[in-house]
Amino acid sequence: MRAQLVPLDGGPAIDVVKDLTIVGRKDDCDLKLEHKSVSKMHCIIVKTDGLLLLRDLGSTNGTRVNGQRVRRAALLPNDQLSIANYKFRVYLGPDLPEPPPAAAAEHTQQLDAGDVADMLRKHAARPADKPDEPVHPNHLPDVYPEDASSS
Repeated sequence: MRAQLVPLDGGPAIDVVKDLTIVGRKDDCDLKLEHKSVSKMHCIIVKTDGLLLLRDLGSTNGTRVNGQRVRRAALLPNDQLSIANYKFRVYLGPDLPEPPPAAAAEHTQQLDAGDVADMLRKHAARPADKPDEPVHPNHLPDVYPEDASSS
């Protein structure tokens, strides 16, 4: 799986190749962002199969996903990631020479009525013998309380 952070200012895309990428201003960081708004150790990005997980390291200026300040988050394709004053679009997909343009994801996809009916039938026919896993509350919230009220 190819994972990239594509700068919204039009700069070159940054490949996320390591399983664990430390982002910050320090020389030791895997992804060094040289600006005073970035903390020395700002956040960590963990690459898994088909997903990027992000954890803010108590940065001063915060880490935001789609405008929401977060402590931790799962990054999905086309999410907007802000690390202090740096803004990126998340690209996740097959190893391609270039990621598709951002505008391609903004179009409504047309579905055939027969395909939708098939999907609904398959969903209704799934076995009910396996109960869903219980949901356990997370005692550490993923978003900051002061930002959650402004959404």
